Amino acid sequence: MTHTRYAFVKANWHAEIVDQALEGFLELIPAAAVDVFDVPGAFELPLLARDLAASGRYAAVAAAALVVDGGIYRHDFVAAAVVNGLMRAGLDTGVPVLSVSLTPHHFQETEHHRGIFRAHFLEKGREAARAALAIGQTRAALAA
Repeated sequence: MTHTRYAFVKANWHAEIVDQALEGFLELIPAAAVDVFDVPGAFELPLLARDLAASGRYAAVAAAALVVDGGIYRHDFVAAAVVNGLMRAGLDTGVPVLSVSLTPHHFQETEHHRGIFRAHFLEKGREAARAALAIGQTRAALAA
């Protein structure tokens, strides 16, 4: 069975930046073919991504978040847990789960940095869409 729908999950933290990944994704995959889901933060991405992938409704699931150093916790541990969880979701379900979850070395709450990361997330969203389409084509060819 070939799926033509895609799921896009995005964290609400830094939404003005993270939402740009969805915009980039929708430049290549029509909005009518994408179901969008919000989660509170990056840590919640893998569970919902797994559930969406396991539903059998989607050709791929993309997950987007920006994990920054808040000065209180080790953000690199959170980022690693998220990316590992997303990888596991894809491997466990057999559905591609694509990460647009980024952890910059240095992020400052300035308009300059927000602008840089908005542009970066826009491009990363496009890359996720290209990957979703390419993986689908490759897997379809393998099944033929």
